[in-house]
Amino acid sequence: MGFYEKHRHFVEDLQRTAPEGVRIEWSGDTLIIQAAPSSIHQRNVGLVQRQFEQHAPAGYLFGNDSAVASSDMAMARVPDLSCLAADEAVIAVEVVSKSNPGNDRMDKLRDYAVMRIPLYLIIDPRQQTVTLFSEPNHDEYHTRSDRKFGDRIRIPEPFGFELELDTLVPYGD
Repeated sequence: MGFYEKHRHFVEDLQRTAPEGVRIEWSGDTLIIQAAPSSIHQRNVGLVQRQFEQHAPAGYLFGNDSAVASSDMAMARVPDLSCLAADEAVIAVEVVSKSNPGNDRMDKLRDYAVMRIPLYLIIDPRQQTVTLFSEPNHDEYHTRSDRKFGDRIRIPEPFGFELELDTLVPYGD
């Protein structure tokens, strides 16, 4: 029996009672607690969300900081932005935090592939890069596309548009 099965009620209580802006996630046997993101972080999420909303098929729902869970995989993650078709996430978007970049670049990359989320978009204001991963298989994505702030990146179906990256804001020193 894994962490989630043993401590499900505890984790759900933490998620329900955590102060606003605090994220509670788990992956395997690891519980992750993160502080609220910066204003630059939130601005970048909003800029990207507006573009996705213009191109999403009817009936798709967007969530900010909403848990995406997979009880059969014993994990729940909280993407900065997700888009749901029915009960399944079709994309997870993360803006890399200053304090814990490995969580988005390594841990969530693996977890979202395991959870079979078709698209994973990473926005890195530190390095001014955007990376789109697609075609999940087991614990990795088979396709990767990298761009710099100021460029465009093609977002495949069901969205099918060029995401403009020229308004994204880098972190200051």
